[in-house]
Amino acid sequence: MTHAIRVHELGGPDVLRWETITTPVPGPGEILVRTIAAGLNFIDTYFRAGHYHTPLPFTPGHEGAGVIEALGLGVHGLRIGDHVAYVDPIGTYAERLVRPADRVVRLPASIAPIEAAAMMLKGLTAEYLLRRTYDVKAGDTILVHAAAGGVGQILCQWAAHLGATVIGTVGSEAKRAIAESVGCTHVIVLGDQPFAPIVRGLTGGEGVAVVYDGVGAATFDQSIRSLKTRGLIVAFGAASGPIPPIDVQTLNANGSLYLTRPSLGAYVRTHDELKQAAQALFDVVSGGAIRIAPPRAYPLSNAAQAHRDLEGRTTTGSIVLVAGPD
Repeated sequence: MTHAIRVHELGGPDVLRWETITTPVPGPGEILVRTIAAGLNFIDTYFRAGHYHTPLPFTPGHEGAGVIEALGLGVHGLRIGDHVAYVDPIGTYAERLVRPADRVVRLPASIAPIEAAAMMLKGLTAEYLLRRTYDVKAGDTILVHAAAGGVGQILCQWAAHLGATVIGTVGSEAKRAIAESVGCTHVIVLGDQPFAPIVRGLTGGEGVAVVYDGVGAATFDQSIRSLKTRGLIVAFGAASGPIPPIDVQTLNANGSLYLTRPSLGAYVRTHDELKQAAQALFDVVSGGAIRIAPPRAYPLSNAAQAHRDLEGRTTTGSIVLVAGPD
């Protein structure tokens, strides 16, 4: 027997229950992983609350890292004892879990499992946003919302490493120093005043090439107004709530803009895509271009409190849920 967080009804953090479950057995093409740590992300709260849907009951969680304990038939290239990291399918808030072997990547010695759990989903998100949704180049000026958050910290460092000028927004003055430390040339503390005029002022009236907006409803309108002609808004999350329906003429009126709503799954559909994206992430972390701040750690059994703190905006950077010893 082992333990997992289970959700039997949708709602607030209190619906996250620590339960005893039967230890799963890997089938053909699968591996059994003993969890070292699972990452916590806003998407986990969306599934818990019912904004995104999966059949009940379920175990939340979209990323983690651990050690292989058993191999199913037909698994090649992996061994018992290997440290691996993974994103999706859902279900990582468990002491032991079965993963498709082609949806994990072996960790290099330079990346610790807890560090991997803190960065896999966020880092792979930053990779596809910066390198494939929009190819950030030296000389670009970009706008990154929630620059002090988990994705934001990686995104800003990586963009600065690529030679971009990064304008970051944060939710409070206390987070300004964090944004500055991760590569933001300019930091805007969001408040009651619109931020688009500030962005225009910082860019000589031109606007930015791309806006990375994971905040959603609270920032989307001003994000559009921050773009230069033919600029791109990348709406990759909705931490403040869903974006209202948009009249496509708004894109025309603001300079023939582009809008995309990407997701990680579409960018790591195949094992090769996953491996290549992970390798790019591991390279910039191992090489020192990106520093992963030590994550805030909670016991896996106390996932409910971690969700409360995340939704209460009392945290910065990454959060991991650490599995206890057997």
